[in-house]
Amino acid sequence: MLRWIANSFRRSKPLAAPPTRDVRIVRARYDAASTNDDNRRHWANADGLSANAANSPEVRRLLRNRARYEVANNSYARGIVLTLANDVVGTGPRLQMLTEDAEANRRIELAFMAWAKTIGLAEKLRTMRMARASDGEAFGVLVNNRALPTAVQLDLRLIEADQVCTPDINMFARNAVDGIGFDAFGNAVEYHVLRAHPGDTAALVYREYDRVPAGAVVHWYRADRPGQARGIPDIMPALPLFAQLRRFTLAVLAAAETAADFAGILYTDAPANGEADAAEPFEPIELEKRALVTMPGGWKMSQMEAEQPSTSYAEFKHELLNEVARCLNVPFNVAAGNSSGYNYASGRLDHQTYFKSLRVEQAHLECVVLDHILAAWFDEAVLIPGLLPAGIGFIADWPHQWFWDGHEHVDPAKEASAQTMRLANHTTTLADEYARRGLDWETQLRQRAKEAALMTELGLTNAQAIAMPAAPAPEDDDEEDEDVEEETTTRKAA
Repeated sequence: MLRWIANSFRRSKPLAAPPTRDVRIVRARYDAASTNDDNRRHWANADGLSANAANSPEVRRLLRNRARYEVANNSYARGIVLTLANDVVGTGPRLQMLTEDAEANRRIELAFMAWAKTIGLAEKLRTMRMARASDGEAFGVLVNNRALPTAVQLDLRLIEADQVCTPDINMFARNAVDGIGFDAFGNAVEYHVLRAHPGDTAALVYREYDRVPAGAVVHWYRADRPGQARGIPDIMPALPLFAQLRRFTLAVLAAAETAADFAGILYTDAPANGEADAAEPFEPIELEKRALVTMPGGWKMSQMEAEQPSTSYAEFKHELLNEVARCLNVPFNVAAGNSSGYNYASGRLDHQTYFKSLRVEQAHLECVVLDHILAAWFDEAVLIPGLLPAGIGFIADWPHQWFWDGHEHVDPAKEASAQTMRLANHTTTLADEYARRGLDWETQLRQRAKEAALMTELGLTNAQAIAMPAAPAPEDDDEEDEDVEEETTTRKAA
């Protein structure tokens, strides 16, 4: 053993020199890596800071304040943020337990949904999505609220990102970022929450904070870089564009108002010191309504022509809004609230990317927020006698999933025909089809069975005919496919 250790540390013999050959040095150069007089100012702000250093407390504070200002004062920014919150969260998530015990699943689902409705979980989730868009991150603290009428008195208290900070943080601390403490493996251990908001009057008196365990804090943000611990606003790249949009609109309005303020101008074609009566420059002339007036000799009256807004006004706003919405994966017609320039094919093409982005955000929301809340609710519910089935284990042993609001199809008849065909050739299931609409297939089938049994009892119709309706004849989708192909070819050509 000792001989093996000694041999392992023994210096190895130098390798034999490779045979000599003609070696050519190839020098490569990237245009993007070169610095010249043309691009020096453009790349002046490029730096090599880490994710947390780039998102310093002061930088995040400036971005939050400016993003909130735009959302509060810009109608387009406010509408985009509201649309995102409504489309991602909708009326709220619905829990479905996937165990083999149907009775236990039903009791857990009913108890959780009753608690979620009591605390306003859907509304709080929409607020968190709006906060992530304007603040970059959303925080929630799991607290005990004794005023709740439900047996489980767990509650989610939302706090703003400004309140999560460490006033006495050591800038050389390796396992700490402003407001968050980490362990040696990079896991969040505690959050530092100020007892008063920095914008409150009381915050000027003291800067005390509480150390809240990480298990009691819900932190939702999008990590754009590895190692990023705090979020920045989703609309951050669009902030200068929002400002330009407002400036351009105000400039066009001011030009139109200036032109409208002048009823007319008095001008002459006579040369300087020519034969024309004297007239004071910039002297206003009051005109009487419905009166025929005469001009001084050699002078003419002309009405001021308003040239604003010009024909490029709408086009400029269109392109600017399209660029604004791109950083949020929102199509133009959703951002502008106007689909007048769309047809059916183009609307479907644009919404495919948007719906995929919504599914990604919902999946992220489930992992970071909903599963965390469900685990905390489960820990409280098992302690209440009679609330859940006896002999229940840990939440990790209980598979579950979340349902969200489905998206309505433009043509319900074609969608129903497609569902019938997919079910007939076994390429889908009832669970998948109901999940597309945000519904629980077991609940819907039980309700359908009750309706069929009642109708049979009343002698209204045949229960078998209700359970197995005749499949409608599939419609010809060649025209729709041609529209999609034509729209795709047009966009590629553009």
